[in-house]
Amino acid sequence: MKTLTALFTAAALMLTAGLAQADVPVDQIPQLVKDGKIKPLEELNQIVLKLHPGATITDSDLDNHFNGYEYEVELRDAKNVEWDVDLNAATGEVLKNKKDD
Repeated sequence: MKTLTALFTAAALMLTAGLAQADVPVDQIPQLVKDGKIKPLEELNQIVLKLHPGATITDSDLDNHFNGYEYEVELRDAKNVEWDVDLNAATGEVLKNKKDD
């Protein structure tokens, strides 16, 4: 019985983790901007590029976390160094700015 309880607990934790962070479908982004829940992605991209002038964005995702929307950006700078930058999508606050190892 303990094994069964442990399996159910593990399954519930995995399900909860999956719900806590989910990619937002692209077609939902305009409505989120219109509703004021996130800043326009162009504006968020400018924040990221100001951190790394001359860099190129290589990938980006908008995720819905349990505490709000987070914009995650991968970029490559002029020296070919890869960076991961995460922003609060509602405020533009930089949450993470680190080299991608």
